[in-house]
Amino acid sequence: MLNTFQHKTNRVGDTVFAASRQVWLAGLGAAVVTRDWAEKEAAGVFRTLVKEGAAVESRAIRLVGGQVESSMIKANTVWKHTRTTVENVVRVYADTAAGIVRQSLPALLTAVKSTPAEAPKRRNAQHARKSAAASTRKNAKRATRTTKSTPKR
Repeated sequence: MLNTFQHKTNRVGDTVFAASRQVWLAGLGAAVVTRDWAEKEAAGVFRTLVKEGAAVESRAIRLVGGQVESSMIKANTVWKHTRTTVENVVRVYADTAAGIVRQSLPALLTAVKSTPAEAPKRRNAQHARKSAAASTRKNAKRATRTTKSTPKR
């Protein structure tokens, strides 16, 4: 029985070895056929492929070049239109602002010129109110501190 089992494994091993040898020999044969083909026939096929590739490339460049050119023309047109629109809007706003200043500035200047003595009085009154409010806040903080620091019994 042991002999039969070893005999079967030897046949399987021989079959696997033969198959791998056949694959190796097929690869060598493919390499030789390819070498022979490359020496004899490949040059013509290669030249044909290069010609076809050059023709496709030139068609693609013409197609893309035309599209890029038309896109650039459209972009320049849009840019010019946008620039003109922005310039016009800025001009209108500047004219409007200048008109408002021309109308309101004389009235404001006369108001400023007519009350120069009142301005220092107003500033002094505002300063007095601010300092009074500040001293009230300081006193409130002191009172809060003293109530917190006294210990509870």
